[in-house]
Amino acid sequence: MTLDPVHVDSIADLAAYLARQVDDADHVDVAARIWEGFLDPLYGPDGRVVLEPVDEKRLRAVDAEDVALAPTPFETVHGLDSGTINPTTFKNGLVVDLAQAAMAAVPSDLDLHRRRSIVAATHLNDETVQLEEPWRKVDDGYCRWRVISVPRVNRYAERIVHALALYLAESSHALEHADAVSDLLVLDGPLYPVELLSWRDRDADLRAIAEELKPRSIVENYVRLVESFVERDVPLCGFVKNPASKRIVGALRDREADGIDVPWTDDAAFFTRLLERRETESGGRPSATDRGHGPEGRRTGELTFTNWFVSRGGADATVAADGDAYGVERRLDPELYETCFFVVYEPQTDVLYRIETPYAFARDEETREAIERQLLGDVATRRGPPEAVAKADTLARISAREKSSLRGKFAETLESDEVTRYDDVRWGDVE
Repeated sequence: MTLDPVHVDSIADLAAYLARQVDDADHVDVAARIWEGFLDPLYGPDGRVVLEPVDEKRLRAVDAEDVALAPTPFETVHGLDSGTINPTTFKNGLVVDLAQAAMAAVPSDLDLHRRRSIVAATHLNDETVQLEEPWRKVDDGYCRWRVISVPRVNRYAERIVHALALYLAESSHALEHADAVSDLLVLDGPLYPVELLSWRDRDADLRAIAEELKPRSIVENYVRLVESFVERDVPLCGFVKNPASKRIVGALRDREADGIDVPWTDDAAFFTRLLERRETESGGRPSATDRGHGPEGRRTGELTFTNWFVSRGGADATVAADGDAYGVERRLDPELYETCFFVVYEPQTDVLYRIETPYAFARDEETREAIERQLLGDVATRRGPPEAVAKADTLARISAREKSSLRGKFAETLESDEVTRYDDVRWGDVE
């Protein structure tokens, strides 16, 4: 214990001061005003439409217990995820991250669960060494692995090896096993590799990397994945557990002349304020005494959610109909690749999720309603991500102990120690 009672009391006083100075009581009204007047459509600073409803703009609610018990529209649901050991730098100059991807099925398919795609992305400044290996199969063909080298950079080496390993493992595994999905595939994360798509809007080093073949080939994997599912008429979507995009609030800030002062740092905070619902006692004070109420009188008996939107701002601009798709050839109508989403607020855990799907599926009312029912039911049942996503996360996750062991094996085989930083000594591996 490093805080004495006097310190705790001081921090409480500090919190009370902040509470008096930062009053968000009017944020609900701001959110409602934005919802009513600015999202149908939302224009960017250049007059381009960056967000618009797919269908009628509306806020909706569904009884959590009812939707959890309702029949699901899809007989089987598959989930896909990838996990990494985290970027690791060795004293010989090698920077490496290793990712493994896995697909899960509900109901379970143990044969599919055994299959893995493993990618090691490497960075080395020594131009005389080429670190590239094509796919190789092990475990009687159930597992395959490969090594790729990333373009040489002066900065961001760890960030780049992490992104390329993660997205290549995920996208290639999804393509390899796409035919196993007959009803619905849910990616653990966004529909497209937003980290790679955002490099073009960053500084010169990342923009240069974005023009290289490897990032483009990974983006192409996701484009081909969408095409594969559209051609087979099997929906796929992305389930974003921690949405952090600023596409809406960023566009709104560019419109301050319209009298809107946007108080939120990202879109998730805006939608949470919009979708959270509370009961009040007479006199306006929140009540938490009634059944179905959470802290501060938050109503917890219903999931609240929005209609579907087409998103063309930020990273989504690259795959919009008027974007260049990272230079990748699109074999279908470009409009069909556009990112569409709706958000759902789970009140018991006070968490917001974003569900994405290509316009090819969102344009069809029956399909988007089936995706809604399926994922709303899953969230209501589990008070969290769908079972298929949770199972894929478990299969793909590399535990802290395993990460440490794998990095040790790398160090032993390379005959080069890992570069150790103080935080590694202080905290060790944290899940």
